[in-house]
Amino acid sequence: MSAPDPQHPDAPDEQPQSAQDSPIEARLTEAEARAEQHRADFLRAIAELENFRKRSAREIEAARQYGVERFASELLPVADTLALALASAGSADVATLVEGQQATLRLLQKAFERAGITEVDPSGQAFDPALHEAMAMQPSAGHPPHTVLQVVQKGWLLNGRLLRPARVIVSSAPESAPPGG
Repeated sequence: MSAPDPQHPDAPDEQPQSAQDSPIEARLTEAEARAEQHRADFLRAIAELENFRKRSAREIEAARQYGVERFASELLPVADTLALALASAGSADVATLVEGQQATLRLLQKAFERAGITEVDPSGQAFDPALHEAMAMQPSAGHPPHTVLQVVQKGWLLNGRLLRPARVIVSSAPESAPPGG
């Protein structure tokens, strides 16, 4: 390295700086290019995320509006059969009406089955407060305590989740005669 000029102490080195700055400038240019690429990637990721959010919101809204479409289409034959039964009620005999009601009930049960709706009919089973709602307790010598004696209204499950509990009458221990009676 050459010594600085004593007459011009503030003068820069006479050595060309392009040889020293060249690798630094190249690294700086490369770093700026990488930073610009990262920024572009970041903006693209934000745009994709926003598009995903919008698409998800549309899909959720569509599911909310049309989620029961399959179930509704399963119920249409039930509605048609009921309308036909009402139209022919004046001219049909009782046996035909009963047969039509049974057929309609079978259609409804098939639609429920396809939709994952199952019946809870706990007759004779132990009372389960998670699935049953006790309407009354009735003393019974013929049944152990806390056994379902009668189903007032059947319960329903949707894919294993309780829609409505079965309303039941539950047995209790028989009342003993008061002492000295």
